Amino acid sequence: MSDRILESEKQMEDFAFEDKNIRPDSISEYIGQEDVKQNIKIYVESAKMREESLDHVLLYGPPGLGKTTLANIIANEMGVNLKTASGPSIEKPGDLAAILSTLEPNDVLFIDEIHRMPSYIEEILYPAMEDYALDIIFGGEGSSRSIRINLPHFTLVGATTRVGDLTSPLRDRFGIICKLQYYTVDELSKIVERTSKVLKVPIEKEAAVELASRSRGTPRIANRLFKRVRDFALVEGNGVIDLDITKMALERLKIDDRGLDEVDHQLLLAIIQKFGGGPVGIESVASTIGEEVSTIEDVYEPYLLQQGFLKRTPRGRVVTPLAYEHLKIEYQNSIFN
Repeated sequence: MSDRILESEKQMEDFAFEDKNIRPDSISEYIGQEDVKQNIKIYVESAKMREESLDHVLLYGPPGLGKTTLANIIANEMGVNLKTASGPSIEKPGDLAAILSTLEPNDVLFIDEIHRMPSYIEEILYPAMEDYALDIIFGGEGSSRSIRINLPHFTLVGATTRVGDLTSPLRDRFGIICKLQYYTVDELSKIVERTSKVLKVPIEKEAAVELASRSRGTPRIANRLFKRVRDFALVEGNGVIDLDITKMALERLKIDDRGLDEVDHQLLLAIIQKFGGGPVGIESVASTIGEEVSTIEDVYEPYLLQQGFLKRTPRGRVVTPLAYEHLKIEYQNSIFN
């Protein structure tokens, strides 16, 4: 997979960047996702008034929209501990048991990429979510026995970019289901301005808007681009991020005025030049540009679809006239469109 500046999957740099002084700690500090934010505020306040754990929460949407941040905020607002895990890392029943056994009453357990959790782990999780009990089976066939371990009431916060990949039994056990949407330019510019204050790197209003408009509606990308533009401002400017240095930096990073980078262009151009604009199967596109199918579906496509540059049809992916216009290519109408 390419090391693209707009890549939304978490890398080690994110963990250093998204530390406590940058990530908002409370609902009041959280920018965007107004409906989700206000509803979670009500649910949390109600749970605290009832002196009960919050219902299990499922957060879904494209990468980088703040699912992990919301999990942290829920724990902070509830005044409880946050334990974190990822779906792929829970490979054995013992892994899940080790995590659940450390929970205290009303704690929040955050499982990222919960859709990648093995099905046999899901089955163990069901009684933990419903009955707050863990059933452990020992021994092999013919000599197996099980014991039940009671657990304190806790809140499971699951995050996924692929809610459709969750099994119905697991999805139905979440009492609160929230879909996160892409952010507006205004919301992202406020996030950029907040980051500039936290990191003590001044940015002009026009530059914040320009950077936000190229951040694909995603706070994680906005913050990452801020760091890169900051580097240009420090080395080739006077340390202040203005509009000129922002445009120059983003041009050097090959990010256009709609937030598309070099890989996005490769994807659209491959469909246009090699497959006549489509329709074409996702496997063929992935092979042509050297990316994995899951990477295209999770990282590249959501924004291209949302912006109207690409569409899915029963026969495959098709590049839209809007994409031809953006790429300054004469539109050739496909017989399949």
